Amino acid sequence: MTNHPFHLHGKRVLVTGASSGIGRAAALACAQAGASLVLTGRDRVRLEATLAELAPPVMPGTHAGHQAVPADLTDAAQLAALAEQAGMLDGVVHAAGITGFAPVRMLQRSLLDSVMGANFAAPVMLTQRLLFKKTLRDGASIVFLSSIAAHTGTVGVGAYSASKAALEGFLRNLALEVAPRGMRANAVAPAMVETPLVNTDPAFLAEKTKHYPFGIGQPEDVAYAVIYLLADASRKVTGISLDLDGGLAWT
Repeated sequence: MTNHPFHLHGKRVLVTGASSGIGRAAALACAQAGASLVLTGRDRVRLEATLAELAPPVMPGTHAGHQAVPADLTDAAQLAALAEQAGMLDGVVHAAGITGFAPVRMLQRSLLDSVMGANFAAPVMLTQRLLFKKTLRDGASIVFLSSIAAHTGTVGVGAYSASKAALEGFLRNLALEVAPRGMRANAVAPAMVETPLVNTDPAFLAEKTKHYPFGIGQPEDVAYAVIYLLADASRKVTGISLDLDGGLAWT
């Protein structure tokens, strides 16, 4: 039903990190909800595989079909080229990112720069470029992938936690700046999700699951929250981080 507020019919959405994990799940779910997509990621082969799985746009006459633009968003030239090729957009899902583990006493500047560059600087500067080029339509929705690590403490992930906390601080300012054009900026902050970025050793996951009343998250769980924040159903929601912790915070 095209009049249902949770659909993405007629919307064109850019999804970063679409070659695997949460980004891939978000791309597939957005396509199923009716959006036409621009996918980006560093791995061309996996990106093309995601593209091949997408459902066709529900309203193909409104915007062009799906496309894939391989890019490393930590490279300024590739980031700028993506912004040029993406065309006019109704939404952006910043799902690309890395982890990086090291206790503070072993933390190297190279790791800190890498994590902050991929998780904070890249989505911030891509957003800047899209706004500067005026390729985000009035009413567009910008969704960042944060983490509950931005709100909690875990040994060995200080750089990662800091990158996500910085992202959430940034988005609240961004939300105010883009509000005059009816645009929104929000984040989803999942707890552990079964993706290639986490240890999927069965014993490890079994132990972690004990702390999650609703179980460890799946990429699709995050994708559904992303759809809500992209859709008109959330048109009054901006400047927030939506926790998806599976009950972890209450254990």
